[in-house]
Amino acid sequence: MAGVYSPLMSRLPLELLLSLRYLRPRRTFVSIITLISVLSVTLAVAVLIIVISVMSGFDKELRDKILGFNTHLKISQYDGTLQDYAAVMGIVKSNANVRGVSPFILGPVLAQNETDTNHSLFNVPWVRGIDPQTEGEVSVLPKSIVDGKLDLENNGMRGLLVGTEFARNMGLGVGDKINIHSPRNMERMRSNSDLKIAPDEFEVRGIFDVGYFEYNASIVVMSLEDAQDLYGLGDSVHGLLVMLNDPYQADAVREELRASLGPGFKIKTWIEENSSLFSSLVVEKNVMFIVLFFIMIVAALCMSSTLITFVVQKTREIGMLKALGISQLQVMTIFLSQSVMVGIIGVTTGFGLGILAIHNRNEFLHFLRRTTHLELFPADVYAFHELPALVVPGDIMIICGTALVLCILSGVVPAWAASRLKPVEALRHE
Repeated sequence: MAGVYSPLMSRLPLELLLSLRYLRPRRTFVSIITLISVLSVTLAVAVLIIVISVMSGFDKELRDKILGFNTHLKISQYDGTLQDYAAVMGIVKSNANVRGVSPFILGPVLAQNETDTNHSLFNVPWVRGIDPQTEGEVSVLPKSIVDGKLDLENNGMRGLLVGTEFARNMGLGVGDKINIHSPRNMERMRSNSDLKIAPDEFEVRGIFDVGYFEYNASIVVMSLEDAQDLYGLGDSVHGLLVMLNDPYQADAVREELRASLGPGFKIKTWIEENSSLFSSLVVEKNVMFIVLFFIMIVAALCMSSTLITFVVQKTREIGMLKALGISQLQVMTIFLSQSVMVGIIGVTTGFGLGILAIHNRNEFLHFLRRTTHLELFPADVYAFHELPALVVPGDIMIICGTALVLCILSGVVPAWAASRLKPVEALRHE
């Protein structure tokens, strides 16, 4: 053991010294399958880190995008529209946990764009009527205008904001005209077939991108007054949007507002409104972890088979060591140390590979898109233009810790079998 084993190595415990000697690369079949074991642990850890981090990123980005355009609380009345909404806004604003309040009107309409070729394009977006003076307190819309401006004034022509995807699908740009058919007018024409009501004409004043595909494709924004006229609400609104200082205090603030407002008001939190979406993400993350966890089990079994092969190959040496007086515990420690070291190497390299892949995930997707024109992450399906990821230290500790424990456990049976070998039988075997 001269050369490789320096005086520092010679001061190591005998069990660890022998484990390092056995793990030293050689041009043998056992060395190859040992390398395969390390690679299997590396890939298992890296894949789990990548997938779980991407799932965590999806959850965080989705919450951020939804809360950027939607709010933490939505207040409405059980028996219809909200009549004296200004007074209600004053009560809500008096709560110390409330950061902003704004009225809203929300409902579906039929949008029609007559193109130059006398061909009409139709879409069924949701209209959101807003108060431009207070909308900035509850959403990122005023900061998300990518073309045109936030101008909803009725200067002889009603103004409208549309999302980037809606504008692309309908062939719209700033300054274009679009017809809006309100449900109220369509219901009146359905009741009276002789009645013909012209649609309301709007001018596209701005195009927004709030970072979430679904909102960009299915929401159009107009002033509160135009939306009230469109739905025949008079001076009432559908409800109030409330932004809090801490979104995770939504349940507590709701109870406070219920006490302040009294009965008759319906208050929904952002978690309730998106419960099915967030719950499905949690379930998907857990299922992916369980499914991919079997890759780690396979890697542990591969390591176990490697150690069994190694024990068979070293039967004569084990017999000699035991004949020289090494105890069963020391023999077990030799082979368990091997599984520990293989596990540490595999987990460490897997962690590094996983973090590297997460850091360069979007560069890889862009490269793949340029070279193969293959879209692995379509925005119209996943609602994001970039692949999100969030490295959660708790998840990383669970993955790496579990992988290391499995690696150690995989060496228990081979190490126990080696320790049970009797010197005479081992030497006779050889």
